[in-house]
Amino acid sequence: MNKVMQPDLVAEDARLTALAAFDILDTPPERGFDDIVNLARRLCAAPVALVSLVDRDRQWFKARAGLPPCETDLARSVCKFVLAEPGVLQIADLTCDPRTRENPLVTGEPHLRFYAGAPLRTAEGQVLGSLCVIDHVPRPGGLDPEQIEDLEALARQVMDQLVLRRSLADRDRAGRQGEAVSATLAEVAAAGGDLDASFRAVLAGAMRAVPAAEAGTVECQTASERDP
Repeated sequence: MNKVMQPDLVAEDARLTALAAFDILDTPPERGFDDIVNLARRLCAAPVALVSLVDRDRQWFKARAGLPPCETDLARSVCKFVLAEPGVLQIADLTCDPRTRENPLVTGEPHLRFYAGAPLRTAEGQVLGSLCVIDHVPRPGGLDPEQIEDLEALARQVMDQLVLRRSLADRDRAGRQGEAVSATLAEVAAAGGDLDASFRAVLAGAMRAVPAAEAGTVECQTASERDP
């Protein structure tokens, strides 16, 4: 079944690291991505369009139109096959392709039949998933050349959105850390040479500067506890 056909690229460490660096999985819907899938659906005259990100054991949809689930397991994923493609992957009839004919979304509801997916490729060449359009009827001729160009252009827009989102998050994080450093310096100055007060100010500042998701365990000892 699909597990046998699953590309090795799905679990490749470099690809998964690149995906994790965008910190996008399981985030709420965002209008920029929603607009892209709605435009892809219109341009390709398809009832379903998805921004699909392929994780180690699932595919998760940052944006979707025409398909209710937010994610599926990899046994139901067609987008995983895009990872190895240099360009748009088209499957004219999913019931006839050995990679997809036993897919539960093909054999059962919602009875998917046609698929076209453009790779979401980073500047370093890692493919995170796809921008895809899907139909409930086969398309022997597939997308026309103009639709393929449109889908590729929109996939680049998805990547631009991801890069912009990460840049804004990095800027906000740097800003918070800068504010924490400034506040800490002010508290140390206000301590007026009191070593205990200065130490507490530095510790509090360090904890403010580290986001909760990145925080570790800090163990502190007073001078009397360190001395034998």
